[in-house]
Amino acid sequence: MKPLKDAQLGAFTFFASALPHDVCGSNGLPLTPNSIKILGRFQILKTITHPRLCHYVDITRGKHERLIVVAEHYESSLNDFQKQGKAASPEKVLQIAYEVLEGLEFMNKHGIVHRALSAHNVLMDCKGNVKLAKFGLYHMTDHGADVDFPIGYPSYLAPEVIAQGSFHPSDPSYDEAPLPSGPKTDVWSLGVLLFELCAGRRLLQNIAITERLKFILTLGCMDDIVTVLAEEHGCLDTIKDLPENVLELLRKCLTFLPSKRPTPAELLGDCVFSGVSCLYTPFQKPVSLFSSSLRCAHLGLPEDISDLCKNDDEDYLSERAIDEVYHLWCLAGGDLEKELINKEIIQSKPPICTLPNFVLEDGESFGQGRDRSFLLDDTTVTLSLCQLRNRLKDVAGEAYYPLLEDEQSSLPQSNSSNELSSTVTLPLIIRERDTEYQLIRIILFDRLLKAYPYKKNLLWKEARVDIPPLVRGLAWAALLGVEGDIQAKYESIDKDTPIPTDRQIEVDIPRCHQYDELLSSPQGHIKFRRVLKAWVVSHPDLVYWQGLDSLCAPFLYLNFNNEALAYACMSAFIPKYLYNFFLKDNSHVIQEYLTVFSQMIAFHDPELSNHLNEIGFIPDLYAIPWFLTMFTHVFPLHKIFHLWDTLLLGNSSFPFCIGVSILQQLRDRLLANGFNECILLFSDLPEIDIERCVRESISLFRWTPKSATYRQHAQLPKVTGDNGFGKTAAFYSSDYQDMPKTDLSREPLALCDLKAEVSPRTSAEDLIDLCELSLTGPTKRTKAGKPKIIAVDIRSVEDFSRGHISGSINIPFSTVFGPDGELVQCPTTGVLQNYRGRVIVVISHAMKSAAVFAACLVKVNFPRVCILDGGINKLKPTGLLTVPSPQI
Repeated sequence: MKPLKDAQLGAFTFFASALPHDVCGSNGLPLTPNSIKILGRFQILKTITHPRLCHYVDITRGKHERLIVVAEHYESSLNDFQKQGKAASPEKVLQIAYEVLEGLEFMNKHGIVHRALSAHNVLMDCKGNVKLAKFGLYHMTDHGADVDFPIGYPSYLAPEVIAQGSFHPSDPSYDEAPLPSGPKTDVWSLGVLLFELCAGRRLLQNIAITERLKFILTLGCMDDIVTVLAEEHGCLDTIKDLPENVLELLRKCLTFLPSKRPTPAELLGDCVFSGVSCLYTPFQKPVSLFSSSLRCAHLGLPEDISDLCKNDDEDYLSERAIDEVYHLWCLAGGDLEKELINKEIIQSKPPICTLPNFVLEDGESFGQGRDRSFLLDDTTVTLSLCQLRNRLKDVAGEAYYPLLEDEQSSLPQSNSSNELSSTVTLPLIIRERDTEYQLIRIILFDRLLKAYPYKKNLLWKEARVDIPPLVRGLAWAALLGVEGDIQAKYESIDKDTPIPTDRQIEVDIPRCHQYDELLSSPQGHIKFRRVLKAWVVSHPDLVYWQGLDSLCAPFLYLNFNNEALAYACMSAFIPKYLYNFFLKDNSHVIQEYLTVFSQMIAFHDPELSNHLNEIGFIPDLYAIPWFLTMFTHVFPLHKIFHLWDTLLLGNSSFPFCIGVSILQQLRDRLLANGFNECILLFSDLPEIDIERCVRESISLFRWTPKSATYRQHAQLPKVTGDNGFGKTAAFYSSDYQDMPKTDLSREPLALCDLKAEVSPRTSAEDLIDLCELSLTGPTKRTKAGKPKIIAVDIRSVEDFSRGHISGSINIPFSTVFGPDGELVQCPTTGVLQNYRGRVIVVISHAMKSAAVFAACLVKVNFPRVCILDGGINKLKPTGLLTVPSPQI
């Protein structure tokens, strides 16, 4: 991230060309608006960072195809030299030339040509160094095809550009578009700029545009263009007095034929800069978070870190990245359109003044001419940071350099620390809009991410509170355990060779989250296609199923300019939460998943489960898209972000709890409706409160014994770390698939047997731990101090007296069911009623009896009922069964 330093934030606006409303593309869909195309192409410009280039920050789309671009800005430019009316020194000319060429060369490496080089687009920072502005306008507009104005300024355009004339795709006089400009066009523009600096005046300033163009085209007949220009502007003596290396530079830049004109890269290595190039060190791109290079190879810190915060007047905000400052500026009330309106760049007109022009038969014209406000006004408005700085004035300097260990508690707090601590308790949507809170969180996460993977545990701890939207992409990657040189791995995958899946991908992409401007852009579709194809090619044992595009969407949105990271996150996410879901024959995996989900509904909400089963509204009818896409098919992206912030902290069983919490939000409507009404309800899912969904999911997750969601088709065991919900909930939220298997673990169950049981099974090791029969692990008690679990032994009184779990209660199966299996007495009429709300584990020597007894409890709406897997026989070898003392 590029720090703000002495830069400012600037904004300029322009309109994209409007498309006809009644025309569709070859796929039958409406044409993508040009403003959407520009928005998509713009994104790559945010990644181009160089000391000679103004950093692009953001682009927003407004009404009538208006676009507003935000970028790094400086008030000073080469225009200031021209206004002084005197020639620049040869040393200054060579310095400016070299620095401009550095910026141009770096752009060319990324396939970008400036084409709009002019005196007011060559900015100067406070140290007098060059900063090229608006270098991305030609690229983002598809070489000018998506706007109604030409890119570039007549005085600075190269002859070959002028010879092409203006072009617009809708112009019927052109059979095909001219070739886009190459790097050499910018060298001519640079030559004109340098000539103006040497002459101390503007070139062709007082000549009409048509005459300027004719004059430039006639220069092709001249042997020495520099001399001709000097004679034309009456500065021949000034030009002749220049040092030979400066004259040679001007001649090389102002070479008429492009074939003989050097490129910026060639000119940088030319001998004319032999005395200048040694003063500059080559630019090295900062090492990214996921690479094979050392990120901290040149890290330096003061001996006393408190020295960083001693100056009370220091501008700590200027040390933050430009992207961060802009994000905070928006949170502090910044409004781009309002800023441009205040500077009269955007002018509103009454509707009557915007009527189109029309012509009668006699040729008489009425109405107004072409609205010039739709042409390019390249004025850049400086965005004031006063409101933001005023909002952050109470944030102490120490907040910008947080310590990550225990010493943090001894730091002096800011005046608003109490306010910040109270902000944590507010709803997430409010926290995400709180400027001061977001500043603290962004700085903290920035530090933690830079220390990844060594501070991964602390990152997980902070992610439990919330994840700042600005760093969500990198935070998710860290939570998923992405490491290594992901770019090299991604580039090694063949994403170009046609494969059978291409057709389905092409069909699915135009339907995936296309309400989002970024993902609906042509660039978004290209990136979608590449990431999806990379996943399919790199996983030959799996296949593309519809829904994979929806899974890809959140990762691509957050890492739009880093396809490799989007691919790496997706590749880490699927095995964790959707293991074997994308097999060619995934029916057994899906059916097992849905059966476990059905048991989770019965476990947490038996009344709702009974109703849905009675009307035949089974999870197969509505839940497959939920789990196959991890809810990305049913929720918009902004809700998915908040949902997945918590999902990524949980394990593979957490989605079950999300599904149950969604059903519970719709509980009243589901209980009141029949099958047809429920089908209609889920065909257009009502609004779901995601924050409530997350909160209730965590509660359900903590109440669920970890073995209750065991699936034999889940991911293979691996080494586990922090489960994401804190040590107090470790038992309930740890992934059972990751635990080492013992004789007390839950055994695999055939799908037909699993479907036959209404309640989930729990393992003997779960029961031992929850009943506090083991010396390991904390006490599992409710807030009232009572144990969360009660063991119900349904064996006969004689068997119970021979040995049972300490603290269990005995309700013999024969007292509830008759010899023929008919219900004799409801099991909840007795002592069991006192234990409603706790986790009830039904224990028997026969699993069929335990399943029948548990189903009976569910039928009478008893929640949190499960069965001990393996029955009492699993516990006999442990020596934990107790025998009651004989009565004396």
